[in-house]
Amino acid sequence: MVLCAVGCADKTPSAQKPVGKAGLVAVAPGGTITGTLLEQIPVDPYSYVRLETPGGEVWAAVNQDSLTVGQSVTVYNVMLMEQFESKTLKRTFGRIYFGALEPPASAPTGPGDAPPAGRGGESVGAPPASDANVGTVARATGANAFAIGELWAQQAQRTGTTVSVRGVVVKYNAGVMGKNWIHLQDGTGSAASGTHDLTATSMGTAAVGDTVTVTGVVRRNRDFGAGYTYALLLEDATVVK
Repeated sequence: MVLCAVGCADKTPSAQKPVGKAGLVAVAPGGTITGTLLEQIPVDPYSYVRLETPGGEVWAAVNQDSLTVGQSVTVYNVMLMEQFESKTLKRTFGRIYFGALEPPASAPTGPGDAPPAGRGGESVGAPPASDANVGTVARATGANAFAIGELWAQQAQRTGTTVSVRGVVVKYNAGVMGKNWIHLQDGTGSAASGTHDLTATSMGTAAVGDTVTVTGVVRRNRDFGAGYTYALLLEDATVVK
């Protein structure tokens, strides 16, 4: 269901109407935007929000939260995307910033941690991290523990179940869409096919180089928009160091 607080009387077909013209706001990647909320459109698992800022109106995409029209909203760790097409809404945003409503726990670890800017669709792809050559890591313990290569091989049977995986954090992006994104490798799987790397989303924290055990629900073919598409993902994971 689309909630439209302002501007619902739109007579232009939504599939043809560009949204978010060039505007005056220019924010560097990783910066913040603060403005008054004019409108929000929830599209699980995040929301499009229209903000009135000192530089003009701005569209942003953030994690869903309880927001009220008229309140001041700050979007952190932003990344600009131009001519972004939301296939769900059948609308094109001329300029839109993707970010989070919570300040990041730590800065991104390096270039490429932010969602890649792309054109013409919500699924611009999120490739696995390069092979970090971490060596063999002892697997997690328990009946539902898997090595990363094993989980990729058994993903169809494990979808929807809760599993544990132990590995080395090779990439970490905090506070994107209200979650922390943790890439793990354990020396198994194939770098050529991308089955050497597993991403988990969590409210827990970690740092590149940590050896951790993550326990979460196996999901396949997850598309969050903003360039976050994953063939295999552990969601709502706990992190134990």
